[in-house]
Amino acid sequence: MYEYRNLTPEQRAELVKQRLARGFPPHEPPHQVRDREFYLLTAACYEHKKIMFSESRRQQMLNLIFEKFVMNGVEILAWVVLPNHYHLLVHLTDFNVLSDLFRRNHGSTSYQWNIEDNTKGRKVWYRFSDRAIRSERHYYTTLNYIHYNPVKHGFVKSPYDWVESSLHWYLATQGREWLRDSWVRYPVLDYGKIWDDFPC
Repeated sequence: MYEYRNLTPEQRAELVKQRLARGFPPHEPPHQVRDREFYLLTAACYEHKKIMFSESRRQQMLNLIFEKFVMNGVEILAWVVLPNHYHLLVHLTDFNVLSDLFRRNHGSTSYQWNIEDNTKGRKVWYRFSDRAIRSERHYYTTLNYIHYNPVKHGFVKSPYDWVESSLHWYLATQGREWLRDSWVRYPVLDYGKIWDDFPC
């Protein structure tokens, strides 16, 4: 994500040339699939800084997501908000609403948190990425990946210990046995290392 800044001017020019030859914009990641119904959406703080360090900030972001996304027809099926990024599993009918929703949520939080932290002008967010869900297996593995994310990044020892996660909602509505069965049937393994190589 941030490797571009470490490239030489010649390497940057070559990378842009390759992207343009493939029909991509010069720098931004392409959103290649726009006609699916289910997506994994990810947004990260710039340079993965832990700007959402407090539970209140993470809860604020979660509240904004539910308020704005749901109001615009995006169904949120799973979520986790961490100190430096968040993941959403969503169902949507209009992919084109996403950019504006992320822009509005990230714009308002950037402004507020920079005032609170006395860091006027600090870049808080770094875009968002999306991955189309391609199968039932992909869907449930993504669900497990989201719930396991706080453990993967070392914030807690058990996914049940992280507050800003849909795991608690699934525990209340589906039960521990359902979650355990889902984990066994759809293990995370190396999911997320090479996103587009996930076997469907």
